[in-house]
Amino acid sequence: MLIQNGTLLLPDELAELSADLRVEQGAIQEIGVLRAHPGEEVIDAAGCCVAPGLIDVHVHFRDPGLTYKEDLHTGAEAAAAGGFSTVVCMANTKPAVDSPEVLRDILTRASHEKIRILQTASVTRGLAGKELTDFEALAKAGACGFTDDGIPLMDDRLAALAMEKARDLNLPLSFHEEHPGFIRQSGANATAPNVAEDLLVARDCMLALHTGATVSIQHISSRNSVALVRTAKALGAHIWAEATPHHFTLTEEALKEHGTLAKMNPPLRTEADRQAVIEGLMDGTIDLIVTDHAPHSAEEKARPFGEAPSGIIGLETSLALGITSLVDHCYLTLPQLIQKMSLNPARLYHLPYGTIEPGAPADLVIFDPKEPFCPRTYRSRACNTPFTGMNLRGTVKYTICRGEIAFASV
Repeated sequence: MLIQNGTLLLPDELAELSADLRVEQGAIQEIGVLRAHPGEEVIDAAGCCVAPGLIDVHVHFRDPGLTYKEDLHTGAEAAAAGGFSTVVCMANTKPAVDSPEVLRDILTRASHEKIRILQTASVTRGLAGKELTDFEALAKAGACGFTDDGIPLMDDRLAALAMEKARDLNLPLSFHEEHPGFIRQSGANATAPNVAEDLLVARDCMLALHTGATVSIQHISSRNSVALVRTAKALGAHIWAEATPHHFTLTEEALKEHGTLAKMNPPLRTEADRQAVIEGLMDGTIDLIVTDHAPHSAEEKARPFGEAPSGIIGLETSLALGITSLVDHCYLTLPQLIQKMSLNPARLYHLPYGTIEPGAPADLVIFDPKEPFCPRTYRSRACNTPFTGMNLRGTVKYTICRGEIAFASV
């Protein structure tokens, strides 16, 4: 395959390069001014950017146990349509991914999809927060990291022990930071305030500093939590932080218009919090942009606010929201955006992806950053998002994984 006339985005150098790119046997072979070989497939990327395939390290594919919301195949289709060549699935399935048997089943089925699907294992058995899983056995079975995402780990000593075990395995931990003692009702800033997030972020920043573990703070939403992560990094902690497109695009005001479609954990917060998240992305405090892709059925989201589940889908709108909300407002450049959506996620999980260079795996996304994009239908099994019908910019043309086209819109 030869990709011609595109602008290559190089997130490791934070640079752009006008060049052609040749793919052979699943890898990038050469970059430069290139001519097509006889019979070679040619993609004309004129007017488009060619970037490393996007990597989302925080998705829910609901498989096993809740596949009426999403499954591995529909999740992979949605990811490919959004430009993602690799995703990392959370462990709060039914049953939870707390045994090598459940983990191996997921990974075996995932291996047949067109994109790379990695799987975390749970920190505690049954997500109960009482007893650690067998980290060593799960790592041997293929777990790429550990998380009880969706459920905060409230036992301080157990959190520290988990960090020590993950550190010894050189695998990351990711934590959902919401103290239930300060939440009257989840999903809204007024009833799930910043302090619920700030308390656990402060604890885990200090425990990460104490243990030397690599810890990712999931879907950061509070301005105080951004400041805490910034301080912990300055002290030398191996802290990473995620931000979602909904937290850097919307505020709690979206609840008035979208109701349960804007209900998520942690909730949308104030404009000051949103700006703090953007500042964290700009100065490097926040390393990762993730979707927290959380599909639910229309019937579930139609329940009264207090009964409806939290979360929105995000894989098919993430890149366009990053372009529209961050790049178009000059908060980030395109290479900086791709760094947070590809290179940095690869580095956190020790993956050999996220770069464009000879010999690198041919995981790529080709997109037009200026083309209007208005999401109306989805390849996900779910459609729970407040971004339907929003006028955005940035259209994915191709997603390539392992040198093969996983998605094409043309």
